[in-house]
Amino acid sequence: MAEAIARDLLSFPITHLTDDLAFDEPRFREHLEWIIAAGPAGVFAAGGTGEFFSLTPDEVEKVTATSVEVTRGRMPVLAGVGYGTAMAIDLARRAERAGADGILLLPPYLINASQQGLAAHVEAVCRATSLGVILYNRDNAIVDAETVARLCDRCPNLVGLKDGVGDIELMVRTRSLLGDRLVYVGGLPTAETFARPYLAMGVATYSSALFNFMPNFARGFYNAVRAEDVPTIEAGLRDFILPYTAIRNRGRGYAVAIVKAGARIVGRPGGPVRPPLTDLDARSYADLESLIAAHGDVAPGSRN
Repeated sequence: MAEAIARDLLSFPITHLTDDLAFDEPRFREHLEWIIAAGPAGVFAAGGTGEFFSLTPDEVEKVTATSVEVTRGRMPVLAGVGYGTAMAIDLARRAERAGADGILLLPPYLINASQQGLAAHVEAVCRATSLGVILYNRDNAIVDAETVARLCDRCPNLVGLKDGVGDIELMVRTRSLLGDRLVYVGGLPTAETFARPYLAMGVATYSSALFNFMPNFARGFYNAVRAEDVPTIEAGLRDFILPYTAIRNRGRGYAVAIVKAGARIVGRPGGPVRPPLTDLDARSYADLESLIAAHGDVAPGSRN
């Protein structure tokens, strides 16, 4: 699984909801088939973009099982897992029961813990499943390089580290200490912004929320990064990514809401976000609509 996802761009599908905020399985299936046709290396069911934090454990399991059914072994499916240790263990076991190929371990709920406590949490989840585990370093769960190294010694199925911190020194220290023991995934919001410098640090791939509504652009930008095509990278940043992130930064929680808005704009509606998130305001939605209309889903730089 780890080797497979390191080969190419990753997709984090939105979780489709009806107007009354129930899981909209038919639309989710249709959208996932569309994403799979664009050829990501793996899909992450009920991840951050998929509103993991707003779903019940039963819903997380249902979204994961549905993703496994739709992908039919064409690529790995990884499931979101998180909250406190007991709940994370339960969710990890549910992911395995649903047929997932691995899990993405998101931060525990609310608390700030010591390195010792975070290590105990990660180890407990790893020991509860035979699936490969990717640790998501971000927010209140930032595990330092030495702690990750100790976990790698104790947990053979800890296979990856996703970085949502943006601490370059920490990433360099971790990569230097562990080398190819882990697969490294870029996971900052709108990961395209950081893709080029992260590649230089040995980060094998990244997760693209843009895959939900502009897969051709996302694919073209990824290819440009891998080819060190600087003019194309700069064109993609200038023409779409940086204006997009400017809209995203207008509101708290817009990192998810803007993806659902983009999907709606291109005719692939995923429904509203669940509270406490809020959908884009009217001005931001209109600005995103104009940006997408002006750019279109083409590889960056292709119109220059």
